[in-house]
Amino acid sequence: MSGAGKKIADVAFKAGRTIDWDGMAKMLVTDEARKEFSTLRRAFDEVNSALQTKFSQEPEPIDWDYYRKGIGSRLVDMYKEAYESIEIPKYVDTVTPQYKPKFDSLIVELKEAEEKSLKESERLEKEIAEVQELKKKLSTMTAEEYFAKHPELKKKFDDEIRNDYWGY
Repeated sequence: MSGAGKKIADVAFKAGRTIDWDGMAKMLVTDEARKEFSTLRRAFDEVNSALQTKFSQEPEPIDWDYYRKGIGSRLVDMYKEAYESIEIPKYVDTVTPQYKPKFDSLIVELKEAEEKSLKESERLEKEIAEVQELKKKLSTMTAEEYFAKHPELKKKFDDEIRNDYWGY
């Protein structure tokens, strides 16, 4: 087997082990997203399996003596010489160096977006808790208690009353 094929198969196998499929699956919300995710995982596993079976095994050596007995040594020697003269070019990765910086910058942006999202989520959770608390207390709350929590509204109403503005 060529070294490049084995290297590709090894990289794909290692990548498959480092992907947190269960962690990503927990983040999915809709059934459609789960379906697409399972399709992606199945396709990845199929490709990874094909790479492991096709490229991880060395080809069996050719038994030239067997063919010499049946065909003749002159023709077999000619094929053997041609076979041994074949050089398979080594794979040189020119794509990864181009896209690695872009990928790394996207990872940084992703981390920043994740942090912003978590902060916004915390803020919204607090706001939801406040609204639920207000909803529970609303039937028994006085105007003074409400304005104590929202002084900007008290100021707005006081200004409207002072300026004799009644909304019409």
